[in-house]
Amino acid sequence: MTGALSSPAALSRRGLLKAGGVLLVGFSLAGKAAAQFGPLPGPDRDAIDSWIMIHADNTATILIGFVELGQGATTALPQVAAEELDLGMDQVRTVADETEVTPFQGGTYSSSAIANGRPQVQRAAAHARAELLKRAAQRLGAAPDDLVITRGVVSVRGDATRSVSYGELLGDRPFEVTMDGEALPKDPSQYRIVGQRQARADLAEKVMGTFAYVQHKRLPDMLHARIIRPRGQGAYGAPPQLLSHDASALSAIPDARVYRQGNFLAVLADSEWHAVKAARLVDAQWDIPASLPDSNDLYPAMREAVMETRVVLEEGQAGAGVHSAAFTSETPYQAHATMAPNCAVADVKDGKARVWASSQDIYALRRSLADLLGMEQLDVTVQFAEGSGTYGHSLYDDVALGAALLSQKLGRPVRLQYSREDEHGWDTFGPAHIGKVAIACDAAGKLTDYEYEGWQHSWAFTETNDQLARGTAANGWPMGPSRSVNPAVCGGMYALPRRKLVDHVLDTAHWPRGAWLRSPLDLSFAFASEQAIDDLAAQLGMDPVAFRRLNIADHRWQGVLDAAAEAAGWNGPQSNASGGKLTGRGVGLGTHLQGWGGAVAEVEVEPESGRVRVTRLWGSLDAGCTVNPDIVEAQITGQLVQTVSRMLHEEVRFTPQGVTTLDWNSYKVARFSDCPEITPVIVQRLDERSTGAGEEVMAAAAAAIANAFHAATGKRMATFPFTPDRVKAALAAS
Repeated sequence: MTGALSSPAALSRRGLLKAGGVLLVGFSLAGKAAAQFGPLPGPDRDAIDSWIMIHADNTATILIGFVELGQGATTALPQVAAEELDLGMDQVRTVADETEVTPFQGGTYSSSAIANGRPQVQRAAAHARAELLKRAAQRLGAAPDDLVITRGVVSVRGDATRSVSYGELLGDRPFEVTMDGEALPKDPSQYRIVGQRQARADLAEKVMGTFAYVQHKRLPDMLHARIIRPRGQGAYGAPPQLLSHDASALSAIPDARVYRQGNFLAVLADSEWHAVKAARLVDAQWDIPASLPDSNDLYPAMREAVMETRVVLEEGQAGAGVHSAAFTSETPYQAHATMAPNCAVADVKDGKARVWASSQDIYALRRSLADLLGMEQLDVTVQFAEGSGTYGHSLYDDVALGAALLSQKLGRPVRLQYSREDEHGWDTFGPAHIGKVAIACDAAGKLTDYEYEGWQHSWAFTETNDQLARGTAANGWPMGPSRSVNPAVCGGMYALPRRKLVDHVLDTAHWPRGAWLRSPLDLSFAFASEQAIDDLAAQLGMDPVAFRRLNIADHRWQGVLDAAAEAAGWNGPQSNASGGKLTGRGVGLGTHLQGWGGAVAEVEVEPESGRVRVTRLWGSLDAGCTVNPDIVEAQITGQLVQTVSRMLHEEVRFTPQGVTTLDWNSYKVARFSDCPEITPVIVQRLDERSTGAGEEVMAAAAAAIANAFHAATGKRMATFPFTPDRVKAALAAS
């Protein structure tokens, strides 16, 4: 029974919870919910009852606040709880995240589900176990230290006939206990579930095609909606203006209707196909300003548009450098490119709103919905419903706002589904970046100085539907921390006497809307820095791996470097030319925020066609305590496949009027034939805290691919993706 349950429509702590035949009692909270769970954002995180329910059949429901984005959180976090509770994995389950039901743990981004979620779930489960032991001791007339637990059955050591189960102690009743910090989690030496392979709870239904995604959600009397916008976005701060619209052709579709608010335009119908047809029939006239540079002129425009330059970090004193290497890279906007366009369902009526969406942060979305709808946050419920993967902040919040607005105005449930053109043309892209690095070392090869300059704008926090419907201004700079530099990636893997990081800030409103894309900007950072590291190694005649070992920052970085090199059988760059193809190997280090990543790549280059193929990739990851090696190996593999796609294919293009890469033909992604042979390697450290595992190897892999290209060709690529035209130009350069 382990696993994430299908979303119960009426899941609420104010009523009965029915999940898979197990009766989950709602604790009779109708009159005291606010008192027990306190103010926003949700259930009281210091109450065991906010995290764990024990049932009469000796099973448990684990309530977690991180959503399932394909990273396995709904398996790994119950695994943590099962470990602490001494239950089997077949005795635990979880439910879909919902703002009124599951505890707030933070947004599910920055590889945080296990890094932040494990200690929170571990704490709750340890307290629950201690409370259950105390009650068992009273029931059995024995000291807690004389009791043992096996699969939720507590017995007296040496006398198994004296026993009581969790279900008998508490079944379907609340703990009513506040965690006081005294219960200690298990020592790692006692682990029997954490660190072991467990099958993903959600995969069987997905593989068999029976899993219900948000796109499958249906409600009685529901309307289907499509939005109408220009084909591709311009600058974030220059939204299009709707001059007029002619909906007279909709008379051919009796159930279709059009709704306009400001510059927000949508059609609705009783069936999805009628909504699709209706969207094609509305004649909308737009004023579309020429607000962007042409993408061919992107990087010069970025250099000219700097609004502020600031030193983000300057530390240490430079040594006597003898050798130096400098490298400048230019990397493009890239899209989230979800396999299925985003979708949301909303039901707004009687002063209440319920929204089903695949948001990474259902509490932040609830705030936005309440503001848009003019409602109190406690009158808005957001329930997570899984989509097709997002890899960062795609349009899941935007589509939810649109669905809720339409439901409120039309007085019926609304399912808003984006088209492929909507998804590609109006995505919140991973921003373009310019990186300039200069590194020096002494005659023995020890690094003496490191400088990195980044050109970058920040992220857009106003969703398009809000911007168009209400005229909400684009949040101008500053909008949170600039993302031009990241101390963890920019030189953080090496022992550096001096490091300086400089941020050239661009005005967010003047560019396509940006947001975090998996491993935000880390590919760009490592792409520049690690190529310069390789250049220094070449100047000294040193092997690239040996040079990194000489300068490594600590044993964690040493561990992933050695693991990747050993798995690959590293014996130098191994350049070769045969049959009109050039091959080579490269190495790289990188991370996002928390873990340690290493990679080795093997590439094949066809000089005549300019085609590059990554034939093999080895990725190593130190994520501290790896709760479930199966899941983390799958995460490494997914990261490496996506890195290949982004390094070789993906690039958003635009004219001054807007984005032009609107489908899979214009925005290329890797196909099955592009997938290399992949070897994931985990550096397991059970006695360390868990860190991120969702994006930490991508930067290392990007660097390894770039260095492998150089090993094969003797040329450096300053821009990705490695398109045939760019490759042939690089090979022809002197």
